[in-house]
Amino acid sequence: MDVFKLFIHDTTWPFILEIMVRSCVMYILILLFLRISGKRGIRQLSIFELAIILCLGSAAGDPMFTEDLPIVQAFLVIFTILLLYRFTTWSMMKNQKIEELLEGKPLYIVEEGKLVIDDVAKEKFSHDEFFAEMRQYNIEHLGQVRAALLETDGSLSVLFYTAETAKWGLPIFPKAYVKVEQFHPYTFYACMFCGCTQIYEQIQGQRCPRCNHTSWAQAIRDAYWSL
Repeated sequence: MDVFKLFIHDTTWPFILEIMVRSCVMYILILLFLRISGKRGIRQLSIFELAIILCLGSAAGDPMFTEDLPIVQAFLVIFTILLLYRFTTWSMMKNQKIEELLEGKPLYIVEEGKLVIDDVAKEKFSHDEFFAEMRQYNIEHLGQVRAALLETDGSLSVLFYTAETAKWGLPIFPKAYVKVEQFHPYTFYACMFCGCTQIYEQIQGQRCPRCNHTSWAQAIRDAYWSL
């Protein structure tokens, strides 16, 4: 293998300088695009915004090092993407169906201390992923959560019960989220699949009345948390 050809090939000093100039120009164009497109461009990205960024990256990347590709062509591509972006966002403001088609709808993943099974299944995420998000809010168990909404940009919005109204709930920290092997009479247990809580004198073979699963963890009702 020719190492010199692999790394240098026919690159000349003038072309190195040209690449640096091209990169600076494209960098400025990208910044201008993000500035003109508005604050939405710097939030957590929705699927629609991610598609725009991918198109922008492709349009800006090639002119940085392709000698026979003039910058004006990249500028035209970026300008066209900006027009399409503006038209699409305007259409989304005028028509809610278009917005839902491109960005989706917010989904409830927790209601009244229990997982919303259908909406969780729609997103095809594991429990661990949702629990990891909720742990960022210092949530110890689902009984603390009145509602948790998965926004279209992937962020999580949470409404809490007060300390007085917190319920028994499914623990979401790994050491507490453990399948029960031995039951204790008159103790609250939580379904490990949907978070439904029940008092059972016998856990073995008991099916959850809400989701029909048979794995149970001991529920907790610690109402302390801090944001």
